[in-house]
Amino acid sequence: MEDMQDSRYSWFRLAVTLLIATVVNVGMWVVVMVLPAMEADFGASRADSSLPYVFSMVGFALGNMVLGRMVDRYGITTSLIGASVAITASFALSTLAGSMLTLSVIHLVLGLATGVGFGPLIADISHWFLRNRGIAVALAAAGNYLSGAIWPVLLSGVLEQSGWQTVYLWLAVAVPVLVIPLSLILRRRPHWNLEAAGGMGSINRGDVRLSPRALQLLLGCAGVFCCVAMSMPQVHIVAYCVGLGFGTGVGSEMLSLMLWGGVVSRLISGMVADRIGGLMTLLAGAILQCFALALFLPWDGMVPLYIISLAFGLSQGGIVPSYAMVVREYMPAREAGARVGFVMMLTIMGMALGGWLSGWIYDLTNSYQLAFVNGIGWNLVNIVIISWLVIRARQTPTAAPA
Repeated sequence: MEDMQDSRYSWFRLAVTLLIATVVNVGMWVVVMVLPAMEADFGASRADSSLPYVFSMVGFALGNMVLGRMVDRYGITTSLIGASVAITASFALSTLAGSMLTLSVIHLVLGLATGVGFGPLIADISHWFLRNRGIAVALAAAGNYLSGAIWPVLLSGVLEQSGWQTVYLWLAVAVPVLVIPLSLILRRRPHWNLEAAGGMGSINRGDVRLSPRALQLLLGCAGVFCCVAMSMPQVHIVAYCVGLGFGTGVGSEMLSLMLWGGVVSRLISGMVADRIGGLMTLLAGAILQCFALALFLPWDGMVPLYIISLAFGLSQGGIVPSYAMVVREYMPAREAGARVGFVMMLTIMGMALGGWLSGWIYDLTNSYQLAFVNGIGWNLVNIVIISWLVIRARQTPTAAPA
């Protein structure tokens, strides 16, 4: 039986996977870009206009679990084709929505289908690598940020000239045209058992003196706190720029810059985690994110915001993948899929909660200042939780270095 791990085909498959992720994940980011336009069209409050994003993130969280199981049973190609059809229908139906509630429900389906571009794609590509699995998973995960970095810039002109409905109609055509042919390239399925082959992470490498269930719940709580903070700039940077008079174009550029920084951060954090472990990498990312978030408070000029947006992206991009690293280091490998899925779901729920909460605070205060302060508060709680885990790991004699 031919061993295809880490082969030329594996790297080719990774390139195709990255392209697909960059396209499919547009459903997660385009709603951030069009938020101000939707708010104006429906005459909604900032909190209400954030609901399509909240619903899409809830769907995205569920999609990672539901479509992940579908991939295990039917393969990634079938899952991608089905998700592409659902994404197309969601974009088209959104343009016909008569209320913010209807629009939000449609975005729930959009988010669920978009979920195929994150966890399921990452799980699929992990089967094709052994020695280079870390960088392969990091690149597949980076497709999510690349999508947010590229599409808002490409579509900002269409949004300003023709409105958000035209943006959605363009995407209703682009997604199936691009994704379905690429997904057919991935029809080949793996034919080995990685655990039997001695795949990476086949043994536990550390101990924090907590049961796997307790550690999973604690990591999930930490994920909610960190991602409520993370969502403030990512979800509201375009609306923030509109409020400052800079326009949606500038806001989209800042979002793109933020996410390009996140791509770089995601790749670097993977290499760093191999040296110092997932927990220390997670703690470093949380501290840097908190510092970058605080920079939004004293400066709101256009040039400073460009710089701060890049700094924020560089600080937080590697945080979410680090949670998966911690799970693999401190929990049984045979349970990694279910436990990683649970923690990733809660981080996404944190993004959804934070997106709505920031809009609600803006409605109360007519300013984003307290929303940034709120994010810093949630971030500090996250730092406390992760610091406690780091201390317990260092105090445990059996904890081995990663």
